[in-house]
Amino acid sequence: MKEKVVLAYSGGLDTSIIIAWLKENYDYDVIAVCLNVGQNDDMEAVEKKAYASGASKVYIEDLREEFVTESLYMAVKAEAKYEGKYMLGTSLARPIMAKRLVEVAKKENASAICHGCTGKGNDQVRFESSIWAFDPFMKIIAPWRIWDIKSREDAIDYANAHNIEISVTKAKIYSRDENLWHISHEGGDIEDLKNEHKDEIYMKGVSPIEAKDEPTYVEIYFEQGIPKKIDGVELSPVELMMKLNELGGENGIGVEDLIENRLVGMKSRGVYETPGGTILYKAHSILESATLEKDAMHYKQLISIKYAEMIYEGKWFTDLKHALDAFINETQKNVTGTVKVKLYKGNIKPAGIFTEHALYDDEISSFGASDMYDHKDAEGFIKLFSLPTKISAMKGNK
Repeated sequence: MKEKVVLAYSGGLDTSIIIAWLKENYDYDVIAVCLNVGQNDDMEAVEKKAYASGASKVYIEDLREEFVTESLYMAVKAEAKYEGKYMLGTSLARPIMAKRLVEVAKKENASAICHGCTGKGNDQVRFESSIWAFDPFMKIIAPWRIWDIKSREDAIDYANAHNIEISVTKAKIYSRDENLWHISHEGGDIEDLKNEHKDEIYMKGVSPIEAKDEPTYVEIYFEQGIPKKIDGVELSPVELMMKLNELGGENGIGVEDLIENRLVGMKSRGVYETPGGTILYKAHSILESATLEKDAMHYKQLISIKYAEMIYEGKWFTDLKHALDAFINETQKNVTGTVKVKLYKGNIKPAGIFTEHALYDDEISSFGASDMYDHKDAEGFIKLFSLPTKISAMKGNK
């Protein structure tokens, strides 16, 4: 009986040619596992293509709800952005995908797991670190690190030579990753920093210029930091993300063109569309600003930077990540209420906060008189607060 290899299969250029390559170079039965995290693909067509490419067995695994509840909601609560901009769409999907690959591999008694990540990218680290978190002895095959194919153009030539159906051409050579949270665009003319990216690449929405002329108001209800309702209607996690993506997309929300520092040491440029996620981060931030105590909020902002770095670097299943989860969840106990926002041509404007947990009190915060705050008290406070500065000045220190 042949040994088995589990392939993380998307039906795209890389994984389509990998099936043929594996069969040419190894004596394996190839088990293709398509992991649905919300990419806009015809799963029946993906399954047929995998068999046509030479897979001996195909799994179609629906991970969408798990992706939202276990990955995206933690990102929302943390408001995690790598380098202050990247909303981690690809990074957030990899841990649960890797976990399921190991589960299938164990079920099939496979001796190896194969992925199509490039040798220059971050995903190879995310997949392999997460795989080894569940099976530290699993053999991993990464074709991009060992085969003779050096570019996407070479990969297209290989596919054509082996009569493998692909949708990518040398004229439209963008590398894309899509899920319920985002879609990324890399490669092609984007790699030249002198080029403005083309609005025609957008797939989850439109540019602000092309967005509709009327504003959209939307109310989002959060419960302990987790979004539950849109405009008063409770939705499933997947439905909620799809609805926010629709609203964000038609209003030109959530496009970032950025240069990031990859884990492997080089810089890369990508265009990211995250329409629903951008709305959620903004609405959550608005609610948190009213409900989270000052020191907790400021420290959480520091934690969020580290948290985003860990997600980006594939450290999801680590002790520190789990410890930070506990801290973040603790900060969310009173982040409950409804936020109303106005969406208009790429912008998100606060339009109302409705919560019983607000630490904001208009009687205290207003410029008028308050029983809880006497303006005269500020004098003594300022003297004590400024005492180290005064002492330093008295000693002639500058």
